[in-house]
Amino acid sequence: VVAKGVSGDCARWNHFNAEGNINFKSLLYMPEEIPDNYQFGQIDKIVGGLKLYVRKVLISDEFDLMPKYLSFIRGVVDSDDLPLNVNRETLQESKITKVIKKKLVRKALDMIRAFSKEEMPADDEEEVEVDEEGNVIETEKEEKVHPYIEWYKHFNANLKMGIIEDEPNRGRIMKLLRFQTSKSDGKWVSLEEYVENMGPLQKDIYTIAGAGLDDVQQSPFLDRFNEKDMEVVFLTDPVDEYMIQQIRDFDGKKFSAISAENVKIPDEDEDLAKRREKAYKKKFKPLTKYLKKLYGPSVMRIAISKRLGKQPAILSSSEYGNSANMERIMRAQAYQTGQSQMMAGAMKVMEINPRHPIVTKLLEGCPPEEEEEGADPFVVSTESNEAAMLLLDMAALNGGFEIPDVKGHNRRVTKFLQASLNLDSLGLEDEIDPPEEDDDAPD
Repeated sequence: VVAKGVSGDCARWNHFNAEGNINFKSLLYMPEEIPDNYQFGQIDKIVGGLKLYVRKVLISDEFDLMPKYLSFIRGVVDSDDLPLNVNRETLQESKITKVIKKKLVRKALDMIRAFSKEEMPADDEEEVEVDEEGNVIETEKEEKVHPYIEWYKHFNANLKMGIIEDEPNRGRIMKLLRFQTSKSDGKWVSLEEYVENMGPLQKDIYTIAGAGLDDVQQSPFLDRFNEKDMEVVFLTDPVDEYMIQQIRDFDGKKFSAISAENVKIPDEDEDLAKRREKAYKKKFKPLTKYLKKLYGPSVMRIAISKRLGKQPAILSSSEYGNSANMERIMRAQAYQTGQSQMMAGAMKVMEINPRHPIVTKLLEGCPPEEEEEGADPFVVSTESNEAAMLLLDMAALNGGFEIPDVKGHNRRVTKFLQASLNLDSLGLEDEIDPPEEDDDAPD
């Protein structure tokens, strides 16, 4: 009746009496299935979601008693304190209505919180199979998923919108969020569980954003954190990038994107790490200077990486710049309003691996930091320039960015294939001239 025939069962419900300066009764329902318009990304207010009664007289089903992110909540509200002899516009702006709305939001969030903390339902008794000798045949049982996780998969975008829009209740909503991580093996964990599992050296909550689960799981940014056995939260929904910008920390732990250049990885011997960093910067200063001049505005600067494992280089984002995933999201929608490429693009930092043989070889072929007096100017070979540009393309792909110069990349790859196949020329062969064939005689 409340849902006006909308399909789907009720996941949980809450009936309560609010007493105090303002008294009212309410019955709230959480649907199991998302409304039809949610499937198309339209998280708008649902007409008739909450019905307002005054002394059991229906006033309206179009009151904004719930914020936009909780518009899927359905139910009824009945209050004796609201006046009947005023128009709806005046009633909407009434202080009493605002207090009711505040309490309803708290009760709705408490209902969702209680749902998330419920114990896993007991398994139903299943029939067992036996063989000819009467022995029980053991079969692999599918691991059950908590009912809240099934519900969360449908409505997580609403909760994340609440993080962005509802600052007073942000702390409550954050406890309702669930994420997959680099160590959860596909399971969904809360931020509270993540913090509990943090090691003694870890100070931040590490995150990585991407277009999907496969994208983030295969990211080279994870290599160092996997070596250190540190858990990383996967942000795979488009709204995650916007949400994470609104929250600074959880339980005193700051959020830190591992795709940013300034991410701090705890090290047991920080003194040794600082001495290594200083020595690497001095050794590779000629290469970083040469690469910055060669790449121009394609990168903001060249840095010596402290986290790369097997990769020679990677493009990361600056501390306050957009990530590769955020750049992809903005490219998909921002240009429709005429936003410039500079506004949407990320400020890229190229990190080079000082231990990788490709990088050390490039160091040998780059100009020295200071040329000797009277010596001929140092000329970098064409091969070194081409290799350095290929390194930039590899770094961009490793970091999730687009290749800066696609035509140049195709030219370099074509040249590599020509050398690999020992082709003297890339000129096209003459067209073949097949002989004419006689038409078959009719039967």
